[in-house]
Amino acid sequence: MSKLYGIGVGPGDSELITVKATKMINQLDILYTPIAHNGMKSTALRIATPYLNDKTEIKERHFPMTRNVEERQKSWEAIANDVVKDVKSGHDVGFLTLGDTSVYSTFSYIQKLVETQIEVEIVAGISSFSQIAATLKKPLMLDEESLTVVPATKPIEEIQKFIADNDNLVLMKISSKFSDIFNLLKELNLLDNSTIISNASMENEKIIPVVDLNAESKIPYFSTMLIKK
Repeated sequence: MSKLYGIGVGPGDSELITVKATKMINQLDILYTPIAHNGMKSTALRIATPYLNDKTEIKERHFPMTRNVEERQKSWEAIANDVVKDVKSGHDVGFLTLGDTSVYSTFSYIQKLVETQIEVEIVAGISSFSQIAATLKKPLMLDEESLTVVPATKPIEEIQKFIADNDNLVLMKISSKFSDIFNLLKELNLLDNSTIISNASMENEKIIPVVDLNAESKIPYFSTMLIKK
């Protein structure tokens, strides 16, 4: 029976993808992937390319990066309709997502729109913050320590509360609000406790101690911060 597969492809390195995910990718008839802004392959597609078969049809779609809920919903519905048609036509359809399929993934919105009409299977992937901990050779948490994963797009007052209430904090999507986050960490005397990894596991990966930066520093888009108090 044909399905929609939501496949986590890991943080960036094509070798950091599960055996199950590679098998699923290889059997796909159709693969949906975002249109990259620079005309190149999307990062998720680049990761998956070594495992694709020659007969897989690639369908690039635009996923608007906007806070306009109506615009995003219209895009998701159009893509969901196409996916349903493809699966009902007897095709195995894949939808790739960076990191893990269930962590801040657009796939979750598509899944919600289609799961009453077609069968869906999810293949988990290695999250970016798990890879960051491995790169830094630091545990995310030990014993009774807490870990919270927070999008940096939240109001800075909420981020401050998360920092106060938790031993370890992962801040996702930090590039857009880095100045505010830097000033908060400076105020809390936590610059030495904070590290940024940009482009985790990719060839251009960088480990950036936050204490070496300033509030005006430019942070790459694919960047995540780990704060260990």
